[in-house]
Amino acid sequence: MRTKNFLSFAAAVILASVIACSPKTTAPIVQEEVKPVPATPLQDTTLSPCAKFSDAPNKEDAETNYVLYRDFLKASDWNQAFDYWKKVFAVAPAADGKRNTIFADGVRFYEHFMAQTQDSLQKEQYIDRIFQLYSGIDSCYHEGGYANGRKGFDLFYKYPHRATKEETFQTLLTSAQKDNGMMRDFIINPFTALLVELHEAQKISDADAKKYEQMIRASLAKGLSECKGKDCDRWKIVEEYAPLRLEYFETVKNFYDCAYYKAKYYKEFEAAPNDCDVIRNVYSYLRWAGCADDDTQVVAVVRKGNELCVERERGPAAVAYECLRNADYRCAIDGLNKAAAETNDPVQKSAYLLTVGKIYYAHLKNFPKARQSFQQAADARSNWGEPYIWIGRLYASSGPLCGPGRGWDSQIVVWPAIDMWNKAKRIDPSTASEANKFIGQYEQYMPDRAEVFSRLLKEGDSFFVGCWIQERTTVRAAKQ
Repeated sequence: MRTKNFLSFAAAVILASVIACSPKTTAPIVQEEVKPVPATPLQDTTLSPCAKFSDAPNKEDAETNYVLYRDFLKASDWNQAFDYWKKVFAVAPAADGKRNTIFADGVRFYEHFMAQTQDSLQKEQYIDRIFQLYSGIDSCYHEGGYANGRKGFDLFYKYPHRATKEETFQTLLTSAQKDNGMMRDFIINPFTALLVELHEAQKISDADAKKYEQMIRASLAKGLSECKGKDCDRWKIVEEYAPLRLEYFETVKNFYDCAYYKAKYYKEFEAAPNDCDVIRNVYSYLRWAGCADDDTQVVAVVRKGNELCVERERGPAAVAYECLRNADYRCAIDGLNKAAAETNDPVQKSAYLLTVGKIYYAHLKNFPKARQSFQQAADARSNWGEPYIWIGRLYASSGPLCGPGRGWDSQIVVWPAIDMWNKAKRIDPSTASEANKFIGQYEQYMPDRAEVFSRLLKEGDSFFVGCWIQERTTVRAAKQ
């Protein structure tokens, strides 16, 4: 929480004495292009209350040392840059009082030195310094939730061992609260991931989850509508991740109302009004949402379903399809699995199991269970490619589960997806058109050649994709 009594010049010097200790590098300095953490300009004309160039005993020396450390930093001379940075930080940590540049560069220094040492104790000390710098930003600048957001981001992605998930979530929430309920682009993805995980673990109530979910959507809408230039690229990354991750709440009864499901899913029926899978799914969503039987859109789906998709099944399958129509997914899964176990017809058995996989995928968002059922469907009917089409779709849509939405961890899921689509068309030529469609759609989301090269890999190398997928695949690069 921001202190009301801002650091005085003396206090800033004391903080500097704590932070600005010379690091002991145990590994050689790696020469690399340095991109200092961008400073965030103040939102108003008020200068920082902390020590500035104008407060230094020798203003010219402070400004000269500032220029020198920035020049050395650009040249990747980390040790020289750090020596001059310490001198500046000791007397003028707030620089000109308008930007957090010196604090932000300090974070960059300690992150770099941390990467150079294998000493675990030294690493923890560097993390302490980084968090002290974030506290300095919070005290010295009028930037709302920026510092809390950066700390929460680091706790989630870089130093998860330094806080529980509940603590990290609270840090990110504090950032949003300091910004009047609006979230900065870089905190939305980790906040969303933790919200889902903590709700699933019953550590966040439905009522609170609804409140936070609305904060996420409102922040995303505001960010997309107000962003300019390259800032929009960051918001588009969030747009690719957060809404997909929030689909988890569709599995929570009464979390969303009927209007939500109609707005999102009825258009699928309009696009494919003769597809029985689509009809069943859309009707199931509307039933799950508690939409009235006489609702115009419900009536339209029911009418078409009765016309085209009435099951002539008996026994467990009939019960299962009735359960599915009524959005009782567990009942539907149990019935279809029982029906599959009782039939000796491989075509019928595989069809039941494929439907089980679709329920896990579309309605319960349980990807491991979905894959298991799709694989069982494939095993039940040799040379049938459709289950592998669906496994590929599972993998390809796992970017938000396996990474922050973009970047390496989110991109490499496409590799095993392509493996599945290639397998589908290899064993079942009738699926070639559909498989090629998905390959063409997702190839663009693979890592580029520069990213592959930077990780000391080359196209064609064997690679193990972790996350929930746990598949060995082949390295590929997106076409330039």
